[in-house]
Amino acid sequence: MKIAFSTSGNDLNAPLDNRFGRAPKFLIYDLDANTFTLIDNQEGLNAARGAGIQSAQTVAQAGVSCLVTGHCGPKAFQVLSAAGIKIYNTDMPTVAAALEKYRSGQLAQATGANVEGHWS
Repeated sequence: MKIAFSTSGNDLNAPLDNRFGRAPKFLIYDLDANTFTLIDNQEGLNAARGAGIQSAQTVAQAGVSCLVTGHCGPKAFQVLSAAGIKIYNTDMPTVAAALEKYRSGQLAQATGANVEGHWS
Protein backbone atom coordinates (compact mmCIF):
# COMPACT_ATOMS: atom_id res chain seq x y z
CA MET A 1 0.00 0.00 0.00
CA LYS A 2 1.27 3.47 -0.89
CA ILE A 3 0.81 6.65 1.15
CA ALA A 4 1.42 10.20 -0.08
CA PHE A 5 2.83 12.86 2.25
CA SER A 6 3.00 16.56 1.39
CA THR A 7 6.53 17.84 1.93
CA SER A 8 9.19 20.32 0.92
CA GLY A 9 12.07 17.93 1.52
CA ASN A 10 13.71 14.84 0.10
CA ASP A 11 13.48 12.18 2.82
CA LEU A 12 11.53 10.93 5.83
CA ASN A 13 13.08 13.57 8.10
CA ALA A 14 11.74 16.35 5.89
CA PRO A 15 9.02 18.65 7.19
CA LEU A 16 5.42 17.67 6.55
CA ASP A 17 4.03 20.55 4.48
CA ASN A 18 0.71 21.66 5.91
CA ARG A 19 -0.44 22.88 2.47
CA PHE A 20 -1.58 20.04 0.25
CA GLY A 21 -2.21 21.85 -3.04
CA ARG A 22 0.87 24.03 -2.88
CA ALA A 23 3.28 21.52 -1.37
CA PRO A 24 6.50 21.51 -3.41
CA LYS A 25 6.71 17.70 -3.40
CA PHE A 26 4.97 14.51 -2.42
CA LEU A 27 6.82 11.68 -0.75
CA ILE A 28 5.18 8.40 -1.78
CA TYR A 29 5.88 5.76 0.85
CA ASP A 30 5.36 2.08 0.06
CA LEU A 31 4.38 0.31 3.29
CA ASP A 32 5.00 -3.14 1.83
CA ALA A 33 8.53 -2.44 0.56
CA ASN A 34 9.47 0.20 3.19
CA THR A 35 10.77 2.43 0.40
CA PHE A 36 9.79 5.84 -0.92
CA THR A 37 9.89 7.92 -4.07
CA LEU A 38 9.49 11.66 -4.55
CA ILE A 39 7.10 13.38 -6.93
CA ASP A 40 7.70 16.98 -7.92
CA ASN A 41 4.63 19.21 -7.57
CA GLN A 42 5.86 22.35 -9.34
CA GLU A 43 2.69 22.51 -11.44
CA GLY A 44 0.54 22.63 -8.31
CA LEU A 45 2.96 24.89 -6.47
CA ASN A 46 3.03 27.44 -9.29
CA ALA A 47 -0.58 27.16 -10.46
CA ALA A 48 -2.43 30.46 -10.61
CA ARG A 49 -5.68 28.58 -9.88
CA GLY A 50 -6.68 24.99 -9.22
CA ALA A 51 -3.58 23.97 -7.25
CA GLY A 52 -5.57 21.56 -5.09
CA ILE A 53 -7.21 19.87 -8.05
CA GLN A 54 -3.90 19.59 -9.92
CA SER A 55 -2.15 18.19 -6.86
CA ALA A 56 -4.98 15.72 -6.20
CA GLN A 57 -4.70 14.43 -9.78
CA THR A 58 -0.93 14.07 -9.38
CA VAL A 59 -1.34 12.06 -6.17
CA ALA A 60 -4.09 9.90 -7.68
CA GLN A 61 -1.90 9.07 -10.68
CA ALA A 62 0.78 7.83 -8.26
CA GLY A 63 -1.54 5.00 -7.19
CA VAL A 64 -1.72 5.87 -3.50
CA SER A 65 -4.39 4.61 -1.14
CA CYS A 66 -4.20 7.53 1.24
CA LEU A 67 -2.79 11.00 1.77
CA VAL A 68 -1.34 12.46 4.96
CA THR A 69 -1.11 16.25 4.97
CA GLY A 70 -1.75 19.28 7.13
CA HIS A 71 -4.68 20.85 5.31
CA CYS A 72 -6.87 19.87 2.38
CA GLY A 73 -9.36 22.21 0.70
CA PRO A 74 -12.81 21.28 -0.62
CA LYS A 75 -11.97 20.81 -4.32
CA ALA A 76 -8.90 18.69 -3.62
CA PHE A 77 -10.87 16.69 -1.05
CA GLN A 78 -13.57 16.00 -3.64
CA VAL A 79 -11.08 14.83 -6.30
CA LEU A 80 -9.17 12.64 -3.82
CA SER A 81 -12.37 11.11 -2.43
CA ALA A 82 -13.68 10.39 -5.93
CA ALA A 83 -10.40 8.54 -6.61
CA GLY A 84 -10.92 6.43 -3.48
CA ILE A 85 -8.03 8.04 -1.61
CA LYS A 86 -8.43 8.38 2.16
CA ILE A 87 -7.25 11.67 3.67
CA TYR A 88 -5.63 12.15 7.05
CA ASN A 89 -4.83 15.59 8.48
CA THR A 90 -2.10 16.08 11.04
CA ASP A 91 0.18 18.77 12.42
CA MET A 92 3.17 16.45 12.91
CA PRO A 93 6.46 18.25 12.17
CA THR A 94 8.05 15.65 9.88
CA VAL A 95 7.05 12.98 7.38
CA ALA A 96 8.60 10.34 9.67
CA ALA A 97 6.51 11.48 12.65
CA ALA A 98 3.34 11.50 10.54
CA LEU A 99 4.16 8.03 9.19
CA GLU A 100 4.60 6.72 12.73
CA LYS A 101 1.23 8.19 13.78
CA TYR A 102 -0.38 6.54 10.73
CA ARG A 103 1.23 3.16 11.44
CA SER A 104 0.11 3.26 15.07
CA GLY A 105 -3.48 4.06 14.08
CA GLN A 106 -3.42 7.46 15.76
CA LEU A 107 -4.61 9.47 12.74
CA ALA A 108 -8.33 9.88 12.14
CA GLN A 109 -9.62 9.77 8.59
CA ALA A 110 -10.94 13.16 7.45
CA THR A 111 -14.63 13.40 6.62
CA GLY A 112 -14.34 16.68 4.74
CA ALA A 113 -12.07 19.57 3.87
CA ASN A 114 -10.46 21.24 6.87
CA VAL A 115 -9.83 24.62 5.21
CA GLU A 116 -11.74 26.84 2.80
CA GLY A 117 -10.83 27.00 -0.88
CA HIS A 118 -7.92 29.26 -1.84
CA TRP A 119 -6.33 28.86 1.58
CA SER A 120 -2.58 29.52 1.68
